[in-house]
Amino acid sequence: MTNAEFPPFKLGAPRFDQSSFGGRLRHFLDITDPRTLFTSNATLEESIKLIDDFKNGLLDRGVTDERLWKAQKIKQAIIHPDTGEKIWMPFRMSGFVAFGSPIVVGLLLPNLTLPATVFWQWLNQTHNACVNYSNRNASKPTPMKRFVLGYTGAVTTACTIAVGLTLLIRRANNLSAAKKMLIQKFVPFPAVASASVCNVLLMRNSELIEGITVFDKDRKEIGSSKVAAKKALKETAVTRAVLPAPILLIPPGAMALLEKTSFLKRKPRFHLPINATVTTLSFALALPVAIALFPQISQIHRDDLEPELQEATEDATLFYNKGL
Repeated sequence: MTNAEFPPFKLGAPRFDQSSFGGRLRHFLDITDPRTLFTSNATLEESIKLIDDFKNGLLDRGVTDERLWKAQKIKQAIIHPDTGEKIWMPFRMSGFVAFGSPIVVGLLLPNLTLPATVFWQWLNQTHNACVNYSNRNASKPTPMKRFVLGYTGAVTTACTIAVGLTLLIRRANNLSAAKKMLIQKFVPFPAVASASVCNVLLMRNSELIEGITVFDKDRKEIGSSKVAAKKALKETAVTRAVLPAPILLIPPGAMALLEKTSFLKRKPRFHLPINATVTTLSFALALPVAIALFPQISQIHRDDLEPELQEATEDATLFYNKGL
């Protein structure tokens, strides 16, 4: 009898159905599970051996599908699929919330000076860039200048928008001090969202020129498509724009309401821990929801592709790796 929670193991395949949002959400909750950060070296080595034994047909009969799925989850969370090396803990997808939350709390601190605003925006984009690089597709060599270009563009965009909006709000004479303070809390969102989109477009702009691989249901490569690349970048850009919304909009709104309560008025020292808690919970929810909006392996109709690709296959639907 098949266990619905742990179906027959498939090497390299997701455990959950990727055709539905619910399945994708459960898949990315698995990928971002912070518990894998505490995996011991012995457990990691055991997990790698289990997957290798399965691949080579040397698996013991007593090994269950549940053990195989859990072993694959651990290996994928820690080991880079192309380099075979450990990803440094702060830059793993499973560590994105744990190590990113303090930075987001810093972005949302009240009454930030302009230097502090620049510092937190720089630190946030530096962390994002390190995560992007550590989880990059390393199957082909990528020029370092492409990552430098994306990083520079993201930092410049984030700092320019954040500082520009802050100065604009401060010079708005028709707004009261209370309204200025409230509006200032929401400044990080447009800065971070714009920078994230800018980072994607700058780091992956070569895909629009070279195209990305399109394949059929059997994973047979059909060719490279610029049309698919444009669709992939558009979906990724939407994801990156949506991701900061709950993280940078929910905490300021929630804290604006909580600051009016008698509890915080009497005990202002609890402001920072409550703010940090709300921010972390928002981050933990937003990350898997945002990246689950679109399937990582997305579909595209053959009729929408370039003529030469349409002639290369009879399949009505083809596929491409959108990336994260």
